[in-house]
Amino acid sequence: MSRNEIRIFCPATIANVSCGFDVLGVALDSVGDEMVIRKVPEKGIRITEITGQDLPRETHQNVAGVAGLALLAESGSKFGFEIEIHKKIKAGSGIGSSAASSTGAVWAINELLDRPFSPLQLVKFAMEGERLASGVAHADNVAPALFGGFTLVRSYEPLDIIPIHCPDQLYATVIHPQIEVRTSDSRKILKTHITLADGIKQWGNVGGLIAGLFTEDYDLIGRSLVDYIVEPIRSILIPGFDKIKSVSKEAGALGCGISGSGPSIFAFSKGEAKAREVAEKMTEVYQSIGIDYDVHVSKINTQGIKILD
Repeated sequence: MSRNEIRIFCPATIANVSCGFDVLGVALDSVGDEMVIRKVPEKGIRITEITGQDLPRETHQNVAGVAGLALLAESGSKFGFEIEIHKKIKAGSGIGSSAASSTGAVWAINELLDRPFSPLQLVKFAMEGERLASGVAHADNVAPALFGGFTLVRSYEPLDIIPIHCPDQLYATVIHPQIEVRTSDSRKILKTHITLADGIKQWGNVGGLIAGLFTEDYDLIGRSLVDYIVEPIRSILIPGFDKIKSVSKEAGALGCGISGSGPSIFAFSKGEAKAREVAEKMTEVYQSIGIDYDVHVSKINTQGIKILD
């Protein structure tokens, strides 16, 4: 029997993953939003409740509403949907707040319609929410949220998403300084041209990171987590970034970088114990300079969105 209501967990995500600007992302297991979606007779989408953040409830101004409408425009559905959003991911934190809402909406609506669309099609619908949030319909957050684990956006035209193997002992530490960096603003400061030398180094690191993930070569993963193009520019917006990166590596992190457009900073480690040691060193930096923060230690979420009882 078809369901008329579903409650889901929508994971936070790390996008770019240092060297993979707009093409690499990974889902986290310990932090994410919760959403409740109901199928109703009246057509269209209504945002009935938002907790945790002060976000617009108007359908066309909310990323979940916009993504859901994109799906309904191609579904031919005679039903409408009500959406509750319980935000646990802070907007502007750099760990995929808008992506969680967008992907949660389209995934749940697809489930309630008995799955007429493939995961790849759902990515395209969710990207419309990202377009509203940042001005660019990028997929490096929504893809891992939907597929789980690491994903590579091999192509945008046509859209081609490649799931990437994840080593079992890979853990993420993410620290979020309590400042906001809007994705739309952080994109404006990026260069539109790069040198061939920087491009060659960056492509090598993307290839190295993918190879390291598939072969479970943790040292290769660490050597490849270097960004020559975006990080040098965006890091100036994040207080204490260089120090956080330095102490994380000293504590044994494989590598460290900016999560999405910032201001969150991520580090990958082999094993949970090491990831927690890295978290301690990260927090010491912000405590010393008087910046409030949130910190998360998480195993990689290889499932993506999950149904909650």
